[in-house]
Amino acid sequence: MQKILIANRGEIALRILRACRELDIRSVAVHSAADRELKHVRLADESVCIGPNNAHDSYLNIPAIVAAAEVTDATAIHPGYGFLSENADFAERVEQSGFTFIGPRPESIRTMGDKVSAIRAMREAGVPCVPGSDGPVPDDPDEALRIAAEIGYPVMIKAASGGGGRGMRVVHSEAALPNAISLTRSEAETAFGDGTVYMEKYLERPRHVEVQVLADRHGNAIHLGERDCSMQRRHQKVVEEAPAPGITEAQRRYIGERCVEACRQMGYRGAGTFEFLYEDGEFYFIEMNTRIQVEHPVTEMVTGCDLIAEQIRVAAGEPLSWRQEDIEIRGHAVECRVNAEDPKSLMPCPGTIDHFHAPGGPGVRVDSHVYTGYAVPPYYDSMIGKLITHGPSRDSALARMRTALAEIIVSGIGTNIALQQEIIGDAAFRAGGTDIHYLEKKLALD
Repeated sequence: MQKILIANRGEIALRILRACRELDIRSVAVHSAADRELKHVRLADESVCIGPNNAHDSYLNIPAIVAAAEVTDATAIHPGYGFLSENADFAERVEQSGFTFIGPRPESIRTMGDKVSAIRAMREAGVPCVPGSDGPVPDDPDEALRIAAEIGYPVMIKAASGGGGRGMRVVHSEAALPNAISLTRSEAETAFGDGTVYMEKYLERPRHVEVQVLADRHGNAIHLGERDCSMQRRHQKVVEEAPAPGITEAQRRYIGERCVEACRQMGYRGAGTFEFLYEDGEFYFIEMNTRIQVEHPVTEMVTGCDLIAEQIRVAAGEPLSWRQEDIEIRGHAVECRVNAEDPKSLMPCPGTIDHFHAPGGPGVRVDSHVYTGYAVPPYYDSMIGKLITHGPSRDSALARMRTALAEIIVSGIGTNIALQQEIIGDAAFRAGGTDIHYLEKKLALD
């Protein structure tokens, strides 16, 4: 693989660029008009402007990205996360145009992108799933009521093509079910162009635990342990850690082996993440992300495996560098997402960063594309970086995070650093095992 086009922006684009440099691969940065001064654009071997500020006209513009690969003689395209990373049509177009897509096969993306077909595939592979409708909710209201009664209230109605916390509705009673189905279908059609919805049991106090996997085209597949991503706000992750508190080695092996077997049955290749709700010692599959995750650094810190480099090697046709017996969880890692947000309303807060200072010290990693004088644009996600700490124990990783959050300086714009400090200092979080509703309830009480 001689030259990789990075079809993304921000910290993940910089992360991919660094992996390319380590592997002695040339890089092409594509960017919108607003992103000319991004760090990875400055550092890449080549750069191409692919459109105006709006993501729809640039980072989501498939013809422009493919054309950029053609004019720069790139040999592969890495989609990062977000944008087109889980767009099967994009992956197909990339490969039809003669480039290597650094990710799963298009058919894998399609299967796992539709939550109904994903759950069906997981059940066939023996992966534990949340009790549900086992397919789309039928149009017959009586049949929908029968399914809900069989599952047991409360139930959740979810868009088959949903994501980002949209297209979901909790139903606590039989009387509310028909209207909830109708509203969710309408919302799904508007937001995702697909009104298909399904039904599953609503768990009252679950944690969000996910399993990282890697697979190649030679039939090899491994898991790299689990992450806990339960600290969420508006269904968006705020703090992640690895390993998940309270998960035993036996549980890790059990759920990891189920995920690996699913990869083999699907013929999956590349990096992927199986996401589960975890309650009362049981795992329930909810979805699979067929891309690299924002929170991948915590897994890298506790395993020593470079996930981006493995993505690139697998896409090039090489076998995995790691075997399952090579994977050993060492210590603990925590990640705090740093967002450009108003500290009170938590609304996006674009603007120019007057001063940026990254923390340091043992076990501290900063994945960020910002610098002093950088203007955070209003057009994209508000995340401006990730602060990751690693230590021999969870307590030491949290202590290092407290120190790092006290050291980091981002002035000129609002950020969520104070919120992260509050979370890391929270007694319930320090004890481990908080559920996915904990942060929302905490913020509502403050």
